Order: sequence, then structure tokens, then C-alpha cells
Amino acid sequence: MTDPVFFAPSRRYTAAEVANLTGSVLVDSGQSDVLIEALAPANEGGANALVFVDGRRNSALMPSLRAAAVLCTAEFANKAPSSVAVLTHPRPQQAFALVGRLLFPTAATPGPMTSETGVSPHAHVDPTAHVEAGAIIEAGAVIGPGVSIGSGTVIAPNAVIGQSCQIGRDGYVGPGASIQYALIGNRVIIHGGARIGQDGFGFVGGAKGPERVPQIGRVVIQDDVEIGSNSTVDRGAMSDTIIGQGTKIDNLVQIAHNVRIGRNCIVAGLSGISGSVVVGDNVTMGGGVGLADHLTIGTGAKLAARSGFMSNVPAGEIWGGYPAQPMAEAMREIAMLRTMARARKQGKDNG
Repeated sequence: MTDPVFFAPSRRYTAAEVANLTGSVLVDSGQSDVLIEALAPANEGGANALVFVDGRRNSALMPSLRAAAVLCTAEFANKAPSSVAVLTHPRPQQAFALVGRLLFPTAATPGPMTSETGVSPHAHVDPTAHVEAGAIIEAGAVIGPGVSIGSGTVIAPNAVIGQSCQIGRDGYVGPGASIQYALIGNRVIIHGGARIGQDGFGFVGGAKGPERVPQIGRVVIQDDVEIGSNSTVDRGAMSDTIIGQGTKIDNLVQIAHNVRIGRNCIVAGLSGISGSVVVGDNVTMGGGVGLADHLTIGTGAKLAARSGFMSNVPAGEIWGGYPAQPMAEAMREIAMLRTMARARKQGKDNG
């Protein structure tokens, strides 16, 4: 059996081209013709590979690099071996990611899983659906009545798009994903197994137990959003659930009804956002964050991983812990508990 190569480089780039494309500075112009056709971590490298070194902690890797070229900050440029082309950039990882998207475009944006183009004869497309020329509907996909799908969008096998949903151009809906009661913008990526637009968890106490509250809102997903595999976005109860432009949501994230997430947010895996939470722009949530309902998270806030939130977070602050609080206070409490634990242990040992 052959060893498959899933991602082949689109072409080779010279060090000079990488410098121009990323806005980096090539330290030695004599190395402008060094060829780059692979990416690698700095501790591995390899022939024709580009690596990056970011931060003082990783600078110890510089002298032993084995690579065609390295992206690093200017302060570490003189630490690389003479055989390695050095490109300096204030944000090496950002520049590295740009090169990666150019070298491996199919890894950066999902594409069709089959070789089919247009609408597969093995897909079910309702006669009232509007599929623009250039869209791809793969085998097994189901497109409901009144659906609109823009040019360049790929609907992968066994994805289901419910009645009257609208999906913009150059997007992707992964295998087995389901979308209903949703309006979706351009260049939106929804990975396999995601669930968009199912009813929210709305119940009211009744004589015989919990009774369902009808969920009649929608999901609105703006341009350039990415939603990871097996994540869920509930439709609104009466108003809409909204995901702002440029926001990136990891795998296995739960977003409840009426949640409003701003632009360019990052939500890491296993996070859960309860109903009617409002999240400002440029908010970062670490993995496993939990938010109680009706909270407001201010613009630019950073929420530490595995933290539980029961209070509003002001704009620009860093919070963590359980229950979450400003990070400085949380760290002081942890330090105090450690001090008390050590004192107690010493007392027992001396006793």
C-alpha cells in the first residue's frame, strides 16, 4: 500500500517571494533563491521546509534549525545557522500562516469530497430551490424547498439544508451537517456534523412537568464565520441567534437560543454559551468555558479555559476561575490556598 500524500504544495516559493508576500525582511539577499515547498515545526524542519520561531521561550531552537528558511522576530535573526534563510517579521506565526494558506489552499478551505461538479444526480434538490451556477451539491445532500445557495459554495455528501434557508457564496457545508431556519452569509465554513437552527432548550413548568416553549426565531450567520465539527447553534426563541462576521467557533461548542456573538471572536472547543448571552466583538474564550444565561461579555474580553461565568465581564478584562472573576484576583486566591495548604502540611509534619 502506498503512503498517501493528502496535501501537496500548490507550487514552490522562493525566500524572496515569501518576503514580498508576507512583508518580511530577508536578512541575506544572497539567499533570495532558496526554495520553499513545505511547512514544518521548528523542532523538526526538513529540506525545503519553512519554519517559524516566535517568542523568547522558543528562541533556543534557533541554533539547531535544519530548514530552508525561518520566520522569526528581528531580535533572534543572528542565532540561525548560516545555511538557513532568515526572514524577520514582527508576527512570525501570522506570516507563517499566510504562507501555509498559499502553499496548501485545499487545507485552508475545504473542498468537494467527490469529483462531482454542479448538482450531483444522486442529490435531492427540491424544484423550488435556487442553486447558482458554480455551486456544488454532492451525492446524498438534501436541499429543501425554497432554499438559496450561492455560487462557489460546496454542500458535502449527506448534508441537509432545510426549507427557505439561504446560504451565500464561496461557503462550505460539511458532510452530515444540518441547517434549518438559517440565513448564512458569504465564505462561511460549517464543518461536518454541525447542527444549525434546531430548536433551543425552552421549557416552562406545567402541571404534568416541563412544557415546550415554541422557538420561532432564526439563526443569522454573517460573512467569514467558521463553525467546527459537531457544534450546535440553536435558533432563537422569538428573536434571532446571531454569529458576527469573522467569528471562529471550534468543535463541540454549544450556542443556545438568542445568543448574540460579535465580530472576530474566538470560541474554543467544549465551550457552552447559555441562552440570551451577548458577546461583544473580539472576545476570546478558552476551551471548556461555560456562560450562564443572560450575561454580557464586553468587547475584547478574554475568558480563561475551564472557567465558569455567572457575572458580566467588562470590556477588555481577563477573567478566569470557577466562579470566574478578574484573573489577578483568581491568581491571588490560588496562591493563598497553596500557602495555606503548605502551612497545614508543615504543621502536620512537625506535629
